[in-house]
Amino acid sequence: MEYKDYYKILGVERDATEAKIKSAYRKLARQYHPDVNKSPDAVNKFKDINEAYEVLSDKEKKSRYDSLGANWQQGANFTPPPGFEGFNFNQGGYSQSFSNMGDFSDFFSSIFGDLMGGSRKSQRTSGRFSYDDLFSGATHSSKSSSRFQKEEPLVNLDVTQDLNITAKDLMSDKPVNVKMSTVEKCMKCSGAGSVCSECGGTGIVNKTKTLTVKIPKGVKEGQKIRLKGEGKTDNYGRKGDLYFVIKLKDNEYTIEGDNLTKTVEITPSQAVLGCKKDISTLHGTIAIKIPPLTRSGKTLRLKDLGLPKKTGGYGNLNIKVSINIPETISAKQKELYMQLAELEK
Repeated sequence: MEYKDYYKILGVERDATEAKIKSAYRKLARQYHPDVNKSPDAVNKFKDINEAYEVLSDKEKKSRYDSLGANWQQGANFTPPPGFEGFNFNQGGYSQSFSNMGDFSDFFSSIFGDLMGGSRKSQRTSGRFSYDDLFSGATHSSKSSSRFQKEEPLVNLDVTQDLNITAKDLMSDKPVNVKMSTVEKCMKCSGAGSVCSECGGTGIVNKTKTLTVKIPKGVKEGQKIRLKGEGKTDNYGRKGDLYFVIKLKDNEYTIEGDNLTKTVEITPSQAVLGCKKDISTLHGTIAIKIPPLTRSGKTLRLKDLGLPKKTGGYGNLNIKVSINIPETISAKQKELYMQLAELEK
């Protein structure tokens, strides 16, 4: 009867913690699960991995296994150490089936068969689980005699996507319609693909949907809006959440909190002499006065014409003046500029 070094099988030290043992088991179980690994020895390795975890995850079994110590040598027949004479070391004890992959080893049955109630009756627990179990948090529980139970999903079902918002969106009380696309594993074939009519054999499907998103007052760049249950869906029907990350993008305004900045162009003569200018705002069209001798880059502040504040009221609208030099001028304009140049000497 061949000795099996369960610690070596899982690749952990003998003093490894429960968390390290579980982590090592999950990693190896994913790697050698027959649904994933098609190598000839994957089935046997998978059985050994589960057998090792069956023992090392159970304190009582682990203690008994550790007690064998140096009395058990690789490939040698077993001689029970002191204190084990009364136990039923037989090959007809407990065994477990893993999707028709065979029972636990004779080594396991002979050492731990009596733990299953002292009878020679073989007790089997269905250990079948799918590709999704491995990647959805299915794990081995010593409390339920080797059942695989679902815990929190290892796969993140949440979706995060940027949401471009304009000043008009922030000003309006109307929700924003957002069209979004996601790529998800095909639910019909569980991602297997092949001859699936739903995904065309790719194992994935493209989903497009339009969502209505209410933009909170006073939302800032980088803040997130959560839509519960609008993320991805797994084979168990669990749904993640959708997170929209706010990106403030506007071709007309620069958005700075509750305040807006807008650039208004004027001609050189308007800058020197001053003028009145009609400009459009989020609150309607208004007339502003550009004072004489206004330099390019000067900012005029208009109170309460910005974005709505979270606490009520509105921010300010800043008008940034830019002097626009014409690309072409008439002969008359050129003559006047030349006269002006003479006066400036």
